[in-house]
Amino acid sequence: MSTHKFEEFAITPVISQIIGELGFHEPTPIQREVMPAALRGESLIGQSHTGSGKTHAYLLSLLNKIDENSSNVQFVITAPTRELAIQIHEEVKKAIQFGGKEKIWRSKLLIGGTDKQKMVDKLSSLPPHIIVGTPGRILDMVKEEAVDLHQAKGFVLDEADLMLDLGFIEDVDQILIRMDPDVQMLVFSATIPERLQPFLKKYLTNPSLIQIEDDKPSPESMEHRLVPLRHKNPADIIMDISEAIQPYLAIIFTNGKGHADELADALLSRGLEVGILHGGLSPRERKRMLKELQNLRYQYIVATDLASRGIDIQGVSHVINAQMPKEEEFYIHRVGRTARAGLQGTAINLYKEGDLPLIQKLESRGLTFNFYEVKNGEWKEVNSYNERQTRERKETDLEKKARQMVRKPKKVKPGYKKKMKKKADKNLKGLKRNQYRKK
Repeated sequence: MSTHKFEEFAITPVISQIIGELGFHEPTPIQREVMPAALRGESLIGQSHTGSGKTHAYLLSLLNKIDENSSNVQFVITAPTRELAIQIHEEVKKAIQFGGKEKIWRSKLLIGGTDKQKMVDKLSSLPPHIIVGTPGRILDMVKEEAVDLHQAKGFVLDEADLMLDLGFIEDVDQILIRMDPDVQMLVFSATIPERLQPFLKKYLTNPSLIQIEDDKPSPESMEHRLVPLRHKNPADIIMDISEAIQPYLAIIFTNGKGHADELADALLSRGLEVGILHGGLSPRERKRMLKELQNLRYQYIVATDLASRGIDIQGVSHVINAQMPKEEEFYIHRVGRTARAGLQGTAINLYKEGDLPLIQKLESRGLTFNFYEVKNGEWKEVNSYNERQTRERKETDLEKKARQMVRKPKKVKPGYKKKMKKKADKNLKGLKRNQYRKK
């Protein structure tokens, strides 16, 4: 069987050098499909999950076409979160360094949380060849006339489905109407929801659709455990879980940064060393945390959906939902953080009664949940919620006789069932008294 090589693509010697320095030997499935089309200047939609190699699929293709003699912005890469934008920009800088182009190719990271006026001044003095950022901040810079995107040759929309969920598609739309209508569009998304279709039809004409099936276990084949929260403190349950699982690396999800801070503090006070990742961190804190996560300093990371989306954290063996998400898709994305690189992956969910409708929807999609409690660091299997709901108390012979003694009225009036139950209860008391007297 012949192996695919990057040399088969129409790449420059500089890109070939970057690939060698990155230590890549063979293109991943998404790179094998995306790069030839992207190098030809075609617009496309790539559907694949985090960790598939899509970042380098578009990055290497765009860098291959950079015009060193032009001082205009040539490529714009958008991401829905600051964290993902930072990660992509780090890869851009690495590629520039590996290609020996530090003094020639210019890139700029445009995200919120940084001094806006300083950013305007820097952009105005010397435009970058490549812009990486969040749609809101890029649009700010365009409106401030700090950057001109009319000459840009390529536009990347990464994590398009999350862009849609967060309401950033409108900002993307505002950026695109200020660009060349024939700009090359590279859209990447884990899912292609129906709500995204109007946007895709507006900006892409007959694009190639590249869908890559993950070779990691699907959510349906993973193990999903449900642990009742009841009135316990989530931090106490997670401490018990930590004794039972001893993870290589576990991501603990919460709904929102306030809950993430609260849970992280509670776990730290109980002696568990945890990292934290959410949108409330300053740019410096986020950068430090991402570096520490890559160096596997922490065994546990408390995170929010938005902060973790798109960030490729290696070696996640467990996902713990301290709070169940509100939607099915967010659950699928969360558990998709694990079961990589040959690891089977386990999702552990702290649930309350209000989460049962979501659990039932996920079950209808083919996911199987097992019910457990954790005591003294050990797992104990318990009955599922539906078994407990449907389990009826067996009727005794005496209760049956008391019920049969009550005649159903010929004319049924409102509240008759309540009256019959009352009579049955009265009969039961009488039968019990008689039984006692006989003794």
